[in-house]
Amino acid sequence: MNKSGISTVTQFILLGFPGPWKIQITLFSMTLLIYILTLTGNTAIICAVRWDHRLHTPMYVLLANFSFLEIWYVTCTVPNMLVNFLSKTKTISFSGCFTQFYFFFSLGTTECFFLCVMAYDRYLAICHPLHYPSIMTGQLCVTLVSLCWLIGFLGHAITIFFISQLPFCGPNIIDHFLCDVDPLMALSCAPAPIIEHVFHSVSSLIIITTIWYILGSYALVLRAVLKVPSSAGRQKAFSTCGSHLVVVSLFYGTIMVMYVSPTSGDSVAMHKIITLIYSVVTPVLNPVIYSLRNKDMKFALRQVICGMKIIQPL
Repeated sequence: MNKSGISTVTQFILLGFPGPWKIQITLFSMTLLIYILTLTGNTAIICAVRWDHRLHTPMYVLLANFSFLEIWYVTCTVPNMLVNFLSKTKTISFSGCFTQFYFFFSLGTTECFFLCVMAYDRYLAICHPLHYPSIMTGQLCVTLVSLCWLIGFLGHAITIFFISQLPFCGPNIIDHFLCDVDPLMALSCAPAPIIEHVFHSVSSLIIITTIWYILGSYALVLRAVLKVPSSAGRQKAFSTCGSHLVVVSLFYGTIMVMYVSPTSGDSVAMHKIITLIYSVVTPVLNPVIYSLRNKDMKFALRQVICGMKIIQPL
């Protein structure tokens, strides 16, 4: 209890995907497989960029950092999901819930800005190829990456702090598999429409601004590609930008449904599925999408795999 004698919540119950024990085991196995594939695929990209000197270019450095981000993005939610599939209580501490809440949104915001920087890199490489080496230097690349992380982790810090200071006196059941803003605000004893409005406004501003920047960049890229006389050159540009746009479509298509129009009449189950797509499914697809039509990355990944096979314990 607090000083006023009102009991306060010390832990939350994440209902996740309720169902019989066999279904929980099936969901656990599928989620664990996806998590392992996500870690393996994104780690392989990081190693390929690190070990292959031909990939020491801004585009692949950004891709390696993006893979590093994806690893942490799934790690802030999936391990707790796996525990809850096998748990009867399905509890998460108050501090653990808000820590997950903060990192989930911070990493998601960082991903938005990373996709912007990757679009900017492709714009420079295709629309201004002669000036690209002098503009996209290693120093600028490091600066842009650092800004993505900094802005991402500061974007929602204040509003999440204020939400954590709201009184939670019960109930403590969250009908979701992670700590999200709407379920948490619904459990607060003191309605805070201003904080909720500010949170959604900041989210919408970040999402809409970054998606328009990305679409504008690729529109200029498309116009430049169509002017390329060589069919091989057009095909290479289309394959590179096409993979980026697939990732952008998967990620933004789902988060815009969740956070740009949060008052939509979708069911709780639909919200869980949408969140599952952009937080768990998309990160496991990214390594496949980025390497599927990229000859340099496929060759580097084969070298990593062959190198792992050759190394044997003494």
